[in-house]
Amino acid sequence: MIFRCFGLLLFCLTATAAQAENINESYAFAQLGEPKYAVNFTHYDYVNPAAPKGGNITLSAIGTFDNFNRFASRGNPAMGTDTLYDTLFVNSDDEAGSYYPLIAEFARYPDSYRWVEITLNPQARFQDGSPIAAEDVAFTFHKFMTEGVPQFRVFYKGVTAKAISRLTVRLELPASNKDMMLSLLSLPVFPKKFWKDHNLGEPLAQPPLGSGPYRISAYKMGQSVTWSRVKDYWAANLPVNKGRFNFDTLRYDYYLDDNVAFEAFKAGSFDFRAEGSAKKWATQYRGKNFENHYIVKDEKPNTVATATSWLAFNVQKPQFADRRVREALSLAFDFEWMNKALFYGAYKRTQSYFQNTDYAATGYPDAKELEILAPFKGKIPDDVFSQRFQPSHTDGSGYDRASLLKATDLLKQAGWELKNQRLVNVASGKPFTFELLLRSGGSDQWVLPFQHNLARLGINLVIRQVDSSQYLARLRKSDFDMLTSPYPAMPYPDTNLQIYWSSAYLNSSYNRPHVSSPVLDQLIEQINQHQGDKTALLPLGRALDRVLLWNYYMIPMWYSANDRYAYWDKFSMPAARPAYSLGFDSWWYDVNKAARLPAQRR
Repeated sequence: MIFRCFGLLLFCLTATAAQAENINESYAFAQLGEPKYAVNFTHYDYVNPAAPKGGNITLSAIGTFDNFNRFASRGNPAMGTDTLYDTLFVNSDDEAGSYYPLIAEFARYPDSYRWVEITLNPQARFQDGSPIAAEDVAFTFHKFMTEGVPQFRVFYKGVTAKAISRLTVRLELPASNKDMMLSLLSLPVFPKKFWKDHNLGEPLAQPPLGSGPYRISAYKMGQSVTWSRVKDYWAANLPVNKGRFNFDTLRYDYYLDDNVAFEAFKAGSFDFRAEGSAKKWATQYRGKNFENHYIVKDEKPNTVATATSWLAFNVQKPQFADRRVREALSLAFDFEWMNKALFYGAYKRTQSYFQNTDYAATGYPDAKELEILAPFKGKIPDDVFSQRFQPSHTDGSGYDRASLLKATDLLKQAGWELKNQRLVNVASGKPFTFELLLRSGGSDQWVLPFQHNLARLGINLVIRQVDSSQYLARLRKSDFDMLTSPYPAMPYPDTNLQIYWSSAYLNSSYNRPHVSSPVLDQLIEQINQHQGDKTALLPLGRALDRVLLWNYYMIPMWYSANDRYAYWDKFSMPAARPAYSLGFDSWWYDVNKAARLPAQRR
């Protein structure tokens, strides 16, 4: 008798010894190490399983929206559409790379990781009450492969999906690949009866049939969308959902400008705000609603892998093809002055693509890293082998002459010279001009100082602000010279790195710099081959970090060492906060706290 347990349990196929292959059956999975929660766990440690349900909460969004299909190749999806569909398995927020069953009950797979059979929970339902079947899973995968974004088709090339019974789907891989197999566990599941008549690559003007804990109950296109809790949600009491999704409604109101949104928050138009502006946090969170303790300010330190901000060059543009040019422009980015004058010292300088982890290449390369990097000598900057990477550091005066002189020298080496206070290309005579693409409505005080420093080098920076829909369209078409690029928190080097840096994903909107490098391709392939092996991943991750940093594909901007947020005092939350998120979906509306607020703010 096969029994389910936490971990990887083995049993042998009844075949000849030469052909026998161990088959594993598991309830939970982890990409590194073992899952935290055992088979009989009842809820995550960072939730209150007895949290009351209720309350109507209003949140904000900047920009606009024009459809309800998050997977469309064009258009601007509404906030919350990432929660329309439940996934087969779901991650917990207090560990990296874990998978626990949601639509699925368990999965079987061989030691070779060449296939996986996923058995669904017979209670799983779409929001109209119809059952979720293996046929829907197979249909969803085929839908992504034929109509989804290109990077999905590239990543899963050769994978097949087939329903082998009403509740079991089998996915076969083209080669042994543990990480690819695990990534398939997070596949969302679409209702075939709805999507067979719609193109996944096209926007939807009407909300589709979903399966998640909330459904769209009202909307005004481009202005607001309201999500209502599904009272008979089939998965409400599963261990992965217990104590979560507690609000009766979540309404998102859209604002075209963040400054307007901030004033609306202080006046009580919405209930919660994550603050991205250090200046606002230091100077503008004040007034009678703060003095009366109606609005709570909170700040939590980041102690794990941290998301970072960068300025991405489109290296396919001729003026950015030379690494020396990219390094020169990075010298014009005066973080020290900006942090002091604009951000009240609230930020830290980004120094790694694995910020706040052991995989950050903060020191000199060790013997194992040098062994990995040796085959690439002559193909990557020499500094990779002997130097520590450190972003340019200025004196904070706002005019660091030494940095600008070094930048001028690098530009001269790259074939640019200063004529009549304009930097021109020696070969073509064309002036150095480029455009920085920005989403309108954000906090961009740093732009003008950066533009001013570039002007001192003779470079003309054109600032182009567009609305969120235009921004997404231009991003998808690679129609930009430079733009700001958030880089996600990566706890360790995983296979997602190829989507950001591999040549195969050159046209992906995730590969913001549009890098095509055989060296990166080979390093990432080695990382893919050593998934699950922390000993091997440590020098590989650091080696990759060095190559990325020394090539200056992006200018490191900053990251916040703390999460800053404020809310009207109508919430309660669990005592424990998850390591990898704020955990807002485990908060609840507190009627006793709300009773203290003015009637119109409750």
